Amino acid sequence: MSFKPLILALSVAFSPVALGGNLSDAYRAAVAHDAIYAAAQSAYLAAQERIPQARAGLLPNIGLNANTRYNDVEGSLFSDEFNSNSWGVTANQPIYRAQNLVSYGQAKVSVQQAEYQLKASEQDLILRTARAYIDVLAAQDNLTFTLAQKDAFAEQLASAKRNFEVGTTTVVDTHEAQARYDLANSQEITARNVLEIKRRALRNLTGKEVNTLATLTPQPMPFAPEPANVDEWVSRSQQDNLEVRIRQQAKEIADKEIDRTRAGHHPTLDLTAGYTDASNQNFGTVQIDTKTTYVGLEFALPIYQGGLVSSQVREAVANQERVRQELEDALRNAALQTRDAYFNVLSTQSQVKALEAALASSMKSLESTQVGLEVGVRTNIDVLNAQQQVTSAQKELALARYLSLIALLNLKASAGTLTAADLEQIDGMLVATQ
Repeated sequence: MSFKPLILALSVAFSPVALGGNLSDAYRAAVAHDAIYAAAQSAYLAAQERIPQARAGLLPNIGLNANTRYNDVEGSLFSDEFNSNSWGVTANQPIYRAQNLVSYGQAKVSVQQAEYQLKASEQDLILRTARAYIDVLAAQDNLTFTLAQKDAFAEQLASAKRNFEVGTTTVVDTHEAQARYDLANSQEITARNVLEIKRRALRNLTGKEVNTLATLTPQPMPFAPEPANVDEWVSRSQQDNLEVRIRQQAKEIADKEIDRTRAGHHPTLDLTAGYTDASNQNFGTVQIDTKTTYVGLEFALPIYQGGLVSSQVREAVANQERVRQELEDALRNAALQTRDAYFNVLSTQSQVKALEAALASSMKSLESTQVGLEVGVRTNIDVLNAQQQVTSAQKELALARYLSLIALLNLKASAGTLTAADLEQIDGMLVATQ
């Protein structure tokens, strides 16, 4: 039997599937593969168990016990050896336990906090996926522009050599063109290396080989912030920012912790019931069988516990103030981050428009310089400089377009409104490549 087909099948089965398509496809792959997000999901599932654990302090406790013993009794009046056996069942139903009631309320708030933490992890994954995806696109564009520049320099180098051979230019033009071509060759190596690094980063996030990604349309239209008012965005962040929500839940838990520790001074009241069956207890020739059933109330009032409860209350009050200050810090940071993100969106979008104008001007300048070279009023070095300026403008414009998209996602994340639907909005600006 040949193992080659089996080995081939296994290699296909366990090799990463190629990643192609748009940003939403990459995000769905990241949701299924990313270890950080998977850990956050597990943490949320674990947090949900706090409610049944806290509820257990309010529900009956039932226990079964049994024992059998061999007894060897030596006394001044008699001695005997005998077996004794017993079994019993007990039940306890808390009627009033203030600490357990507060703990149950804390557990509910804790689960709500875990939900916000999971949403925060989801937003983080959206941002990480968008950045990784756009990093690949930016690296691809950089390589494309670098190759185009290299080709242009190669043409200029060939032209300079021809002109030098016929005596219309000096050797300086040839050396300058050669230097520019060699530099472009070095930049190509760097660009290819950066692209490979970015592809590996996206693969690490999604678990799939990066194939052909959808790219930005030639003339993307940056989305304007909606609403177009920074104060409204800041107001939204004070309510919906996920770090603020998490700190608010932490503050509520700390408030309840004070009530829980103070309840250590409160009495407890339980309903108890039990049944015991004991037999085969022999003292000489006497055998005793007993069956006991009881139902009752158990009341306990702590009077003095060495100052333990009072110390725990002081600790809870101090922690409450700590959490309150952390909430205040989260509110301030949310406002600051949202303002920065809002103005960064406006800045990057203005930069896109400015660079579009700069690129158009650079291309016209290159055309004019090439014409000037033909009529003898410009040198080959002038053409090389103009070509390099065009490439530089192309790279800066492409990067600014990507930064404008990331800036908008950051703004929505600061306000706590970022969802996977925002990636679909960006997908509308992407076109599939062949």
